[in-house]
Amino acid sequence: MAETYTTDLFKGRNLIVFDGECVLCSGFLQFMLKRDKARRFEFATAQSPLGQRMYKALNLSAAEFETNLVIVDGKIFQRLDAFAAAMRALPGGWPFLSLVRFLPRAVKDPLYFSIARNRYVLFGRYETCMIPDAALLERFAEQGFDA
Repeated sequence: MAETYTTDLFKGRNLIVFDGECVLCSGFLQFMLKRDKARRFEFATAQSPLGQRMYKALNLSAAEFETNLVIVDGKIFQRLDAFAAAMRALPGGWPFLSLVRFLPRAVKDPLYFSIARNRYVLFGRYETCMIPDAALLERFAEQGFDA
């Protein structure tokens, strides 16, 4: 399966879809919020209607969420390529971390999946999906979050 997909639905938009119950994934959201000063990205939880539609459209499990999705100008990235796409969008030295995209797939995927499949054990899990406050809510994709 290809790692990058393109869709006109998100042309000109940037979106990060993450598992809202995963402590590690929610930590990634906090990391991005703090560093995305230009407010390039919108967000949606994988559990939201938008997240569910995207996972199903990509033939991904709409229950396990073993990958975050990062959409940059209509290009959909998964796994470490998603992380790399997000890092490339940040200012300062963070784009350096995007070099992980050059690792061979035979190294990237097992590394990513070993963490993804054990993320709840390693980092924990929230009982419910996070509920953003009013300031954060404006950064969530409108069609992807039911308040």
